[in-house]
Amino acid sequence: MDQGGGRAAGQAAETVKPIILFGLGGVGRALLRQIEEQRSFHRDAYDLRIRYLALCDSSGAIAAPEGGFSEALIEEILQRKEDGGALASHPLGRSYRSPEAIVDEMGKAGAVVVDCTASDSTADALLLALERGCQVALANKKPLTVDQDVYDGISRMPGRARWETTVGAGLPVIATLNRLVSSGDGIERAAGSFSGTLGYLMTGLEEGRSFSETVAEAYRLGYTEPDPRDDLGGVDVARKALILARGMGWRVEMEEVEVSGLYPERMAGLSVDGFLEALPALDAQYRKQVEAAAAEGKVLRYAATLSDGACSVGPTAVAKDSPLGRLTGTDNLVEFYSRWYSPNPLVIQGRGAGVEATAAGVLSDIVELQWSVVRGQ
Repeated sequence: MDQGGGRAAGQAAETVKPIILFGLGGVGRALLRQIEEQRSFHRDAYDLRIRYLALCDSSGAIAAPEGGFSEALIEEILQRKEDGGALASHPLGRSYRSPEAIVDEMGKAGAVVVDCTASDSTADALLLALERGCQVALANKKPLTVDQDVYDGISRMPGRARWETTVGAGLPVIATLNRLVSSGDGIERAAGSFSGTLGYLMTGLEEGRSFSETVAEAYRLGYTEPDPRDDLGGVDVARKALILARGMGWRVEMEEVEVSGLYPERMAGLSVDGFLEALPALDAQYRKQVEAAAAEGKVLRYAATLSDGACSVGPTAVAKDSPLGRLTGTDNLVEFYSRWYSPNPLVIQGRGAGVEATAAGVLSDIVELQWSVVRGQ
């Protein structure tokens, strides 16, 4: 594949959109594959061609060689990462001091710095990119959930930054939130289920299965992280809730979010196998919670709730006939209550997890950022 080829005579020249990609884990690799698969579509529909300035992982980077990244080179890089290899050890790879150093060297006005990592070390790089006239697209929640000042720096120019996939993967949660806020329709309350893993767990409890059985099943099916405590602790949901709260105009820090995890501190130091073996000790506790909710006509959901300036995350009894109460399986859902959406909320529901859906959302963000340039936003 020739990334530098021209158009046929009489056709408009393609617009080239350069990107620097940080992160070649599941989402980053899926994004690369989708960019390659959609090249013809983007050319025909938008006269757009996405070109890589640099591909980076935690070990190092590969800058665009003369002639650009060929299809064969992209496939080679993807295979290396899938095999557990590092870019720094690639013949074209090199180490770098920090993500900020890469942006300082290669970032140029109009380029998009794409953050598909799971690290807070990219925050300075994103701020520098914006300062240099670049745009940014994030799947990574952490830069938006460190200090409020960092969030403010990234979010102050909506036409230059997109982070749709940080809450609800491919669901249009951030876009909807921004439309409500920009219209002056203040959000009075928001609630949501932002973890497919924990949604699956709550559905299992509602169906009468034990806590330990349902967690073990989710683990076997690959719905959880390699260490299920990364899901059960609730921190990832708390980050998503914080991004929503800040998008609503609240000035909130992470330590102000009340997080109730699903396992006691005494289980934190166990091995994964030891943790799974210890889970039956929690079955009676969760059975009682499910029964208590049912006695009130409610069901248990692991939910984020934002109301009256307070943000909390944890197991919550909700009305069985509410949008959250009707939610089953691994779908994500968010309810927005506002002046215009009350007493019935605006509800967004759908697939809220998975590397393919997340990567597709990031790709949409990149294309929309180009539209914002064309429109002069």
